[in-house]
Amino acid sequence: MRIAIVGAGIVGAATAYELATDGHEVTVFEQRGAAAEEASFASAGLLAPALLTPWAQPAMGAGTLRQLWGSEATLRLVRGAGPSGLAWLWRWAQAGRSPAAGGLLSALQQLGRYSLARTRSLAEQLEVDIETSRGALVLLRRPECLQRLQPALQLLREAGSTITDIDADTARLIEPGLSADTPLAGALHAPDGEAGNCRLFALVLRQAAQNLGAQFMFGSAVRALTHAPTGLQITGESAPRRFDAVVLCAGLASAALLRPLGPRLPLRALYGYTISAPLREDTHAPQGAVIDPLHRLIITRQGQRVRVSGGAEIGHGGGAHHAPTLQTLYLALSGWFPGGALTSSPQVQVWRGARPMLPDGAPVLGASGVAGLWLNTGHGACGWAQACGSARALADAVAARAPAVDLQPFALTRF
Repeated sequence: MRIAIVGAGIVGAATAYELATDGHEVTVFEQRGAAAEEASFASAGLLAPALLTPWAQPAMGAGTLRQLWGSEATLRLVRGAGPSGLAWLWRWAQAGRSPAAGGLLSALQQLGRYSLARTRSLAEQLEVDIETSRGALVLLRRPECLQRLQPALQLLREAGSTITDIDADTARLIEPGLSADTPLAGALHAPDGEAGNCRLFALVLRQAAQNLGAQFMFGSAVRALTHAPTGLQITGESAPRRFDAVVLCAGLASAALLRPLGPRLPLRALYGYTISAPLREDTHAPQGAVIDPLHRLIITRQGQRVRVSGGAEIGHGGGAHHAPTLQTLYLALSGWFPGGALTSSPQVQVWRGARPMLPDGAPVLGASGVAGLWLNTGHGACGWAQACGSARALADAVAARAPAVDLQPFALTRF
């Protein structure tokens, strides 16, 4: 089939590769000048355990009010949030208390597990080093920090994941760079945890897809999707382009593109920050991924860099960086791993990006209900962790094969 893909982030690049592998004639349309320039550009990097990613799923959160106010607030309403932002936040809070939350967590765990295996398989097949680091620690500053993680921990352990409770001394043996002065009540250790460079792999997959015949049309903004016949309208072109199928992997733009065709997608940008700094001293830096659930941040090792990510803002905020949030990230990096990164180097990269998120924390994946239109979008904080599995499952569905994971929990009809 002739298939168009809208969006060349990690999800779009992976989808292009999988569809091209299946022999389809693939064309990817991306408004930016290169792949992985938006949400995939400087993601936290955590691949597994995906369910422990901060903001992965509302069922794992503390009370919404506690997230918004107080000395340990981790969520901010900024300029541009408006009434619709408050309404979305209410839906997020309600989804966390829904009877269906447990089933969705289970489906997300299966997707994450499948996706990790697919990511590893592709990295080996393509013979690429994606700056992988193995092992993950969840640092518990206080004993009560464990409570918000219990739903995910139960699912992960039931699925066979090895996650052990360890004391502070053992945590510092696993991560020798951890400061002895920062309070630590204990930790959770996931030896099979993993992190990697999302943008690097997106560029690798783009090249691999091109080698299979896929075309990438950069600087091509999709103005509208068309139905009967299936296709899309590119800004600046007089006539729509026709295809046998279109796959929407457009992140935040997905909701606006879908709306004229009928489906309503309650997608919202949850903005976050990352700081990437050059490695200073290997033994003082993280060896794997470290999660701080109290402040909802992640520290990962990516090759010769250390990256700390966190913050959550609803509203565009004019694009301005929030200095207190950045200060929290800097303090967390230097507090947990003093001397591990060159935070004063001119090579430090500060990035603010959007996580395209749906109010129940899961993506929409599969048929749209509109003939010829497929969806693979809304992965939120777990786009990197779910990309390769989602792409393979979507390609199987397009080919009328049974995907290795059940796509029903991710259907658009749940909204």
